Amino acid sequence: QVQLVESGGGLVQPGGSLRLSCASTMSLFMINVMAWYRQAPGKQRELVANITLNDTTNVADSVKGRFTISKHNPKNTVYLQMNSLKPEDTAVYYCKADGSPYLRDLEAWGQGTLVTVSS
Repeated sequence: QVQLVESGGGLVQPGGSLRLSCASTMSLFMINVMAWYRQAPGKQRELVANITLNDTTNVADSVKGRFTISKHNPKNTVYLQMNSLKPEDTAVYYCKADGSPYLRDLEAWGQGTLVTVSS
């Protein structure tokens, strides 16, 4: 199975930027969809953005125009570039691998990385 390790979280002021990374132990060519989710205190986990095997991207309305998802296949890494951060973006951000054209029932989550937006 695949293991995912997120990094790049931290404390940032409103209006600032962060780039999150998600390193996969499995080639991204074997994973249908890579996604970023987030969970704020007291709230349900929500989808932030995802990117498919053929590089189609989808971004939640709440972050559209501010966040960008991308991937670097040689490094098996997915990124979430977050700009113009707001206090409401504060959450634990999780990476998820979902589905495979080659493996049955592929699903994996990373351990999460905390993003805090505060002055």
